[in-house]
Amino acid sequence: MGFTDRLEAGRRLGTRLAEWASGQKLPRPLVLALPRGGVPVAVEVARSLGAPLDVLIVRKIGVPGRPETGVGAVVGDDPPLYDPRALAALGLDEERLAPEAARERAELRRRALLYRGDRATPEVAGRAVILVDDGLATGATARAALRHLRGREPARLVLAVPVGAPEAAAALRAEADEVVCLEQPPAFGAVSLWYEEFPQVADEEVAEALNACRPPAPDA
Repeated sequence: MGFTDRLEAGRRLGTRLAEWASGQKLPRPLVLALPRGGVPVAVEVARSLGAPLDVLIVRKIGVPGRPETGVGAVVGDDPPLYDPRALAALGLDEERLAPEAARERAELRRRALLYRGDRATPEVAGRAVILVDDGLATGATARAALRHLRGREPARLVLAVPVGAPEAAAALRAEADEVVCLEQPPAFGAVSLWYEEFPQVADEEVAEALNACRPPAPDA
């Protein structure tokens, strides 16, 4: 099990999605990547589906002093979405986490400007939206993204990942119309364990990928 890198994972996921989509009614499909790691995967998915590509930026809210431990996420202008069980277990509340949430929202806006510039966010209403990431661990960022997108009234909402923790994939089936997850190893551990090569994806790579996928400007 596992993948060589994100590009191979994206090609395999794109093949599965193209097979699945052949029997579905998917109006005006749109692929949205969760940056940064989801972008190389989503490039291949968008190519397989012949669909446009953009990003949906979600930022994890971490425990003060332990930012790698996520207890919530923020997307767009939505209120932060927290995991109440994690908050209770750590003795935290939303007020205590307000500074972390504010910092992550500022970083979200910085990245939106860097990745998209002055381009408007893509229209979601009435479209088939395929949300792509490189893997699911807790599913916290994917949950925030799916709830944000659901509020914008897509016709279909699909979460697609190469690999994920079985419990995270199962929980997110309540948030999406379809969850496509190629591999769900019982002893999951971490997303990086299921890739032979799992380098950090730079902001510049994300911006370049999006620019390469932009439709050509109409003739003046």
